Amino acid sequence: MTNVNLSDGEWKIMNILWERECATITELTAALQEDTGWDKHIVITMLNRMEKKGAVAFRIKGRAKQFYPLLLKSEVSIRETKGFLDKVYRGSIGMMVNAMVEDKALTREDIEELYRILEQAETTGEECK
Repeated sequence: MTNVNLSDGEWKIMNILWERECATITELTAALQEDTGWDKHIVITMLNRMEKKGAVAFRIKGRAKQFYPLLLKSEVSIRETKGFLDKVYRGSIGMMVNAMVEDKALTREDIEELYRILEQAETTGEECK
């Protein structure tokens, strides 16, 4: 996997591409419009930057470019999560969860989900890394 860093805006585009598998500039602009207010020129600029980074590529379909992701969401997510943990919590998941508990940021559903995740990790016999 290449070590591509994505900006917040690039994450927005990648999430759409991962969900749809591919999209034209017009489709991306429409999907992003309400959330970001971006016009097609901003989307084009970001796609060009992402293409240079190796995050996306395109194929010509009729008269439009169809962009598609070159990165797997799971790989990018894991790398970004590890980077965040290292930067903010010195790599400690426990410190992060404790901060969220102290801030009362976890809902009952969040806590139950954490229990399920930990139980699954325990029953598979794999260490969480």
